Amino acid sequence: MLVFSLLSNEIGFALGDIGTAASYAPPYLPTKCHGNRQDQFPPGNLFVSVSEGLWDNGAACGRRYRLRCLSGDNRPCKDGTIDVRVVDLCRKSPCPSTILLSTDAFSAVSRSRSARINVEYIQYVSPPPSVLKK
Repeated sequence: MLVFSLLSNEIGFALGDIGTAASYAPPYLPTKCHGNRQDQFPPGNLFVSVSEGLWDNGAACGRRYRLRCLSGDNRPCKDGTIDVRVVDLCRKSPCPSTILLSTDAFSAVSRSRSARINVEYIQYVSPPPSVLKK
């Protein structure tokens, strides 16, 4: 069962989308999703701002993505994946990347502070709390 679970996670990621990511720094407020509410930011500050392509007229607010660094200049990638939440629309036009990661989220996947990296990402839905308690 464990092998199947690990394999399904890898297969699921193989079906993810590919894009670019960069870091963006504070101030993070106000956001397009929830204005000045502090409770919109997930624990660990693993959140992102997305480009128009992912924004979906605001429907992206609160979406969760699992992402991992694939490549970049000078081998910036760390191993593993992170789970992030969308809290904003990219404020620059045009947006410099598909996804802009908070500084904490970016440092979780990249050794470089200012690199532009290639990432793989997939949207996921968290299981309801009742499922987690079992």
